[in-house]
Amino acid sequence: MEGMASPIVVMGVSGSGKSTVGAALAQRLRVPFADADDFHPPANVAKMSAGEPLDDDDRHPWLDAIGQWLADHPDGGVMSCSALKRKYRDQLRGHCAAIEFLHLSGTTEVIGRRQASRPGHFMPASLLESQFKTLEPLESDEQGIDIDVDQNIDAIVETYIAASEQPDR
Repeated sequence: MEGMASPIVVMGVSGSGKSTVGAALAQRLRVPFADADDFHPPANVAKMSAGEPLDDDDRHPWLDAIGQWLADHPDGGVMSCSALKRKYRDQLRGHCAAIEFLHLSGTTEVIGRRQASRPGHFMPASLLESQFKTLEPLESDEQGIDIDVDQNIDAIVETYIAASEQPDR
């Protein structure tokens, strides 16, 4: 399968596997990959490292930078980004209207175990609860698919590709 018609945002709470799945999906589709974590300004990283959740003011310029990357890849690219709230996804769509979302979902127990296996990551496990409270799942008018993370990466990628090839999408 060669590329997709639009960029893909792999979304979900911290520890859901966005970066790992996003990189695998981009490799499979032969398109560029970027990790939204790399777009955070140092002040955001410092705030999260101190165990403080970001507020919408912190996220606004970060989302603009991500949105610009998506706009620069209209013929395909994969970005891992939490995109937890509808308004954040709307902000991204303000830069690039044709975004496809892959929401990696799971229970707090499954994602907590995954997060615990990432020593040294700037997002402490203590913020997982705030991420779940913030999460607004994809709505029916948003282009995307929800996939359970409690399976291997190849299965997630294959499920996404099979679903994206369905004519009713």
